[in-house]
Amino acid sequence: MSWKEEVDELQRRRELAREHGGAEAVAKQHARGRLAVRERIDALVDSESFREIGAIAGRSEKDAAGRLASFTPANVVSGTAKLGGRPCVVCGDDFTLRGAAYSVAGLRKGLHAEQLAVHSRVPLVRLLEAGGASIAGTGKSRGRSGYDFVSPSPLNLFAMEALASVPVVCAALGPVAGFPAGRLVASHLSIMTRDTAQVLIGGPALVERALGEEASKEQLGGADVHGRSGVVDNLAEDEADVWRQIRAFLGYLPPSVWELPPRAACDDPPDRAEEELLSLVPRNRRRAYKMRRLVELVVDRGSFFELGALHGRSQITGLARVAGQPVGVLANDPVRDGGSMTAAGARKVRRFAELCDAFHLPVVSFVDEPGFMIGSEAERAGTIRFGMEAIFAVSQTRVPWLAILVRRSFGVAAGIHLGRECTALAWPSAESGSMPVEGGVALAYGREIAAAPDPEARRRELEEEVAAAQSILPRAEDFGVHDLIDPRTTRQRVAEWLEANRERLRASLGPARYTMRP
Repeated sequence: MSWKEEVDELQRRRELAREHGGAEAVAKQHARGRLAVRERIDALVDSESFREIGAIAGRSEKDAAGRLASFTPANVVSGTAKLGGRPCVVCGDDFTLRGAAYSVAGLRKGLHAEQLAVHSRVPLVRLLEAGGASIAGTGKSRGRSGYDFVSPSPLNLFAMEALASVPVVCAALGPVAGFPAGRLVASHLSIMTRDTAQVLIGGPALVERALGEEASKEQLGGADVHGRSGVVDNLAEDEADVWRQIRAFLGYLPPSVWELPPRAACDDPPDRAEEELLSLVPRNRRRAYKMRRLVELVVDRGSFFELGALHGRSQITGLARVAGQPVGVLANDPVRDGGSMTAAGARKVRRFAELCDAFHLPVVSFVDEPGFMIGSEAERAGTIRFGMEAIFAVSQTRVPWLAILVRRSFGVAAGIHLGRECTALAWPSAESGSMPVEGGVALAYGREIAAAPDPEARRRELEEEVAAAQSILPRAEDFGVHDLIDPRTTRQRVAEWLEANRERLRASLGPARYTMRP
């Protein structure tokens, strides 16, 4: 006597799991411009590296003779794989099964994926396309859904633990509503496809019933909405672009908070000096310039990976390498709101600082900070609260910070660019003070200017006098910065600073802990 019959049934269940819905269901998915879940996993991970876990989880039915008649798999596919030769855990929603509305088995598989990533200390990648929970519930009692209340949801607890310990990347690849939308933002990098994804707290039918508002999925939560809302970090042109961004992002990070970021081979000379840097910043303070170009001239060629380009646009955040060493890059964008610190920009910087601190990325900040955004809109947005929150977040980081004062550094907001024990270098174009020249002169010397025989001439004289005092040279003479440098040597100075501080990164290994913030 053997167990062949049972083994054959197991094999049949696996075959049915992969075939469920068949070519017709996959064709419908393709017609929507989207891949099926297993196609997505195969496209993302290293060839033949995916090892599925729980393939026979689902619901089966027997015939009168007790033989397997049908099998409906759980609508979540999860397992281990490799990305760029490095281990990871991948979990994807199967939209061809009940729109991926979560079942008991599906929820358990998702929870197991998070547990596995945390315990294995490897990155977690979630490929989301699901409507989340249904009021019909996942059990046998019709309409019974939601939480029990005797303990916190393990789904939320493990999501929180994953965020604290391993890189978590989530991608919205189709409609993502309710609980899956929460999962999307509980990540270190969230991506959505530009034309095929929508991210919603509640869909059109729910919104219309509750609020009487008629809006399509795209109007409620399309890329135009959430690329700017900050719900997602990055947009992707298509699913292939999602795979590219996931691989690139994880390439800068260690497998977990217990390891240092991987250093890459680099053939870009660390002492490369770019003549363009000498004239990039205009002498006219009112003229903007391309900060991203400055960043690209300093970091390893082609290595800058921007995060949140469409949200909090006065601040530029991203990852890069200098001499092969991964770093976080923070910069003001003078083209957007003059580079001032808006409420949205401050929230973006706070989250970025926490990412760098979690995964031991030294931060290089290119400073052209005119101060907090002012005006009635800025006040309504709560700019000062979110700005102080960002200052606390930066001050509580454990990683080394290097601030390069490129042009302006004014007011309280300048502190957002200076981590604890920050090294500060300055270009000759730098200036600093309590506020920018023009506004400060108007405020402090308004009566004197008005009483002058030629008010405009007196205004210009005072502005020139204050500008001379705000020049970085007197501050450098008083050791208010660590050094005043030739802009062309910036890359070399960053590379030397990174090498000198590499061992300090080991002191930040392990999960971060913070106090309350404003």
